[in-house]
Amino acid sequence: MASATRRTFLVGGAVLGAAGTALGARGVLAASAEPADHPHGGHGGGVSGPTFRQGSTVDHRANGFHPSEILRDFDYGRVSTTPEGRTVREWDIFASDEEIEVAPGVRFPAWTFDSRVPGPTLRCRQGDLLRVRFTNGSAHPHTMHFHGIHPAAMDGVPGTGAGIIEPGRSTVYEFDAEPFGLHLYHCHVGPLAEHIARGMYGTFIIDPPQPRAPADELVMVMHGYNTTFDAEGNQLYAVNGIPFHFMHEPIRVRRGELVRIYLVNILEYDPINSFHLHGNFFDYYPTGTRLEPADYTDTVVQAQGQRGICELRFPHPGRFMFHAHKSEFAELGWMGAFEVTA
Repeated sequence: MASATRRTFLVGGAVLGAAGTALGARGVLAASAEPADHPHGGHGGGVSGPTFRQGSTVDHRANGFHPSEILRDFDYGRVSTTPEGRTVREWDIFASDEEIEVAPGVRFPAWTFDSRVPGPTLRCRQGDLLRVRFTNGSAHPHTMHFHGIHPAAMDGVPGTGAGIIEPGRSTVYEFDAEPFGLHLYHCHVGPLAEHIARGMYGTFIIDPPQPRAPADELVMVMHGYNTTFDAEGNQLYAVNGIPFHFMHEPIRVRRGELVRIYLVNILEYDPINSFHLHGNFFDYYPTGTRLEPADYTDTVVQAQGQRGICELRFPHPGRFMFHAHKSEFAELGWMGAFEVTA
């Protein structure tokens, strides 16, 4: 069978997946929530919206990470203080090759930071001294490139500083945390698109000197999986690792409570991504480097590497959908829901 494109899965997925099995390692099915013979089964998963067939999910335990836990998992590192009173934060991060289940029965050979996709969310405060010891346990060369301000030798790119970190080797990236805002890190070894598309990325938050208002804080990393490895688009789209996860397990928040979303787009092979929230609007802070919002909206568009902070309160209880406002992305996994409780 020839490799299926994402359009094949979107339009014909309900028929192709009628047996309830994946189309091998070269494709993936965003299956209908309705029977394959449903009269509307060909419209990207049915009139009630797409999800994996019969509500089936992946094995999170076998994967070694859980998208719902990634939401609120902030790694502040090992904290110490210099004699001058400066805060020092240290992390040990390792690269590894992991086969993860990205859809029921469909496995993807990922390259990872700390055996998860996305990698851990590293968090600090502006002015902290940061030390990241990176060990490459992968079979492939990698680096860690941090967005932000730092010396050239700490940039994590080939030919500068430690340069490429070969398998079995380690290095330490040391720099000051600046500027405050929402950033990211990723591998910067060529072919760069493949290293990112395989899963080598994570979120990097630098808090402002004066903390933001208390909130229920969530990390949402938008990305995709090119399961055909043809570099011509993705067959699956996701937030925090697994397509459709937050349809199966909606994000629980409380009515009236401030919710802060750290929204990062690291999608490869597609030029832009977007985030749309139903039934509500949010203040949007591009890159999080200003304390005043730039927009009040229900939809934002981000190119690869762009990110921003969304702040909102839900005035009404109930279930509210969120998704990419490109229907094809949504119907191939990039959608979820908030469950707002009183």
